[in-house]
Amino acid sequence: MTPPFWSGAGAVERNIELITWAESIGYQDVWLADRGGVDALTLAAVVLGRVDRIRVGIAVVPAYTRTPAVFAATVATLADIAPERFALGLGTSSERMIGGWHGLSLDRPLARMRETTILLQQMLAGLKTDFDGATLRSHGYQQPATESTVPLLMAALGPKMLDLAAEVADGVILNLFPLSVLDTVVGRFRDAVARHRRGIDQIEIASRFQVMVTDDVASARDEFRYQFAPYYANPVYNRFLSSAGYPDEAAIILEAGRSRDWKRARAALPDELVDSIAVIGDRQHCVERVERYVDAGITTPILYCLSDDPDMQRETFSTFAPGNWSRSYV
Repeated sequence: MTPPFWSGAGAVERNIELITWAESIGYQDVWLADRGGVDALTLAAVVLGRVDRIRVGIAVVPAYTRTPAVFAATVATLADIAPERFALGLGTSSERMIGGWHGLSLDRPLARMRETTILLQQMLAGLKTDFDGATLRSHGYQQPATESTVPLLMAALGPKMLDLAAEVADGVILNLFPLSVLDTVVGRFRDAVARHRRGIDQIEIASRFQVMVTDDVASARDEFRYQFAPYYANPVYNRFLSSAGYPDEAAIILEAGRSRDWKRARAALPDELVDSIAVIGDRQHCVERVERYVDAGITTPILYCLSDDPDMQRETFSTFAPGNWSRSYV
């Protein structure tokens, strides 16, 4: 599960309360988002110190906002706090975050992801760095090798990033794709893993799903539009939406995003498209939908509840607790 995006005073304890409850009903993972307000890596350390068995992952940290040496030291610390119970997801993020929030250049994302992952793997293995890349360089940094395994996953949707994840990462993190391209995306990643002569059984295929177990489907759709229409103004998600068979919708959202007309952007997501991306409906519908993703090859479905109502959140997450569901993937 992924907790709601809380920030401000009391946010840490609210996260701890929900995560410890999720652990008590059998959840295996919690995946924290790094989107400002609360630092996900700091929160991960607190969570790992307060839970007994749950794995903590980050989905995802922008590769541009920390150097590989900072990543390596942080990951080593988290691995020491809770051996075998931390996973790091890396992504390119967006121009709004990297250029706007941080004042950095989102240049050569494919190269940056490759070089960050390779450097981080070297550092975690205890090697002294001697690296000059297209976007990064590091010489003379060394730290002790981590004694536990820390999976490094890569956020990806497009063919090039999926191929890179298959080549150099321990897994991939998918997000916000229509159901109609599920088999295509998973198949493309599996083919890339085979092409790079790696075993698919050792590669994690994670995906975040926006879920709400509810009878009020219309309101849940609107909540999805409110929260996620801006994502599709991001060029990466926008191009993917267009290639997935929704070029008209993608064009409207891109234009609306440039003028900050979010009402128009939300209106460009018809019910059919929202229902293809989000998992909204009664318990049986939501369970069957997530089972379909698992059957298609998603090894780690990550559930994010669209509602900000605590009762609705617990109802949704309880639906997929191991004791209430035939599958044990969540």
